Amino acid sequence: MAALPVVTGPQWAGVRYFCTTRAGGVGVAPHDTLNLGMRAGDRPEAVAENRRRVRAMVPAEPLWLRQVHGARVVDADAPHEDEPAADACVTAVRDRPLAIMVADCLPVLIAEAGGRALGAAHAGWRGLAGGVLENTLRALRAKCPDAAGWQAWIGPGIGPDAFEVGQDVLDAYAADGAEATALFRPRPGHPGKWLADLPALAALRLRRAGVDMVHRSGLCTVADPARFFSYRRDGQTGRMAMLAWLTAAGPGEYPH
Repeated sequence: MAALPVVTGPQWAGVRYFCTTRAGGVGVAPHDTLNLGMRAGDRPEAVAENRRRVRAMVPAEPLWLRQVHGARVVDADAPHEDEPAADACVTAVRDRPLAIMVADCLPVLIAEAGGRALGAAHAGWRGLAGGVLENTLRALRAKCPDAAGWQAWIGPGIGPDAFEVGQDVLDAYAADGAEATALFRPRPGHPGKWLADLPALAALRLRRAGVDMVHRSGLCTVADPARFFSYRRDGQTGRMAMLAWLTAAGPGEYPH
């Protein structure tokens, strides 16, 4: 089987990661075709086949989470329940893939600069405001207290021209100060509505938490229906996944 089409970011020593697209699977509309979400309304046998195809691209079975838009972090290296209810996971063990599912929310990867630990987080506006990225970094620091530094990649998600929000979302970030609230633009002709820059809010929180280098994919899931699932755009739809793991090898080529 040919490699699935994926999206990746900067190549880092000791780390491999990619985000799937909607292409390369067996699903039919509205889950066409590589839906990886078991709770998205798709046929279980289609999701199982799609996950099998993704499994063939990684060194072991990924840790799949039951994401709840919260801020809990699971240690993938410690005993844990099957498909734990959490929105982030961390590891310091080689060849242990972490998985985060998305369809507008942000997949965020945080890695130690020396490739000794990594974390993956699902960051929607609720989880982001609730501290999921800070909690992930805290768990990583516990695993790697002598870290050489931290770097992050923010994968495809809803972009600043598509994420319309109300007063509740603006209020959730008020405590972050003027630098955060400046990332909300009033939507002309829609009183009480703003366009929020979720990737920029995530980058701000990462920098404030001590991440030295933050990279953004710049890809909007809503604006690219050919490549990405989008819950905001389509309602019933599939889920992509970011997969990430540590490796002994240096930077290398990713499948496309």
